[in-house]
Amino acid sequence: MQSAADSETTTCLLRPQADSVKTARDVTRSTLAQWGFAELSDDAALVVSELVTNAVRYSLYPALRPDEHPITLILVHISPHVLLAVSDPSDEVPCPKEPDFISENGRGLYIVETYSQAWGWDALDHGGKAVWALFRATG
Repeated sequence: MQSAADSETTTCLLRPQADSVKTARDVTRSTLAQWGFAELSDDAALVVSELVTNAVRYSLYPALRPDEHPITLILVHISPHVLLAVSDPSDEVPCPKEPDFISENGRGLYIVETYSQAWGWDALDHGGKAVWALFRATG
């Protein structure tokens, strides 16, 4: 059984703007490298890009939350897994769509499902949701 001392966590607050996607990718890559899991960087950066893109889209509605940082990226390493989660203020449930490979959008959750070991979402007590993806860390 893992204890809290055996886990590592990184948290990054993000604004609802397009450059937050790059920030999230950079934080994900540097955190995984620091933890010794650089081999997960490409897949995790792709998944976090999709999750943060969706979070930015759902955070652009000012009535949802006037907070300057309504999006949070959290990476947690609890051996042998790395969990990444992105929270946003929307209560809209993530719903996978049949991928349309010609369309410019609609493939995000398909990509998340393809590149992670598992994914899901949880409603947050204060409103909004966190969408998460799990990776097996073998480093």
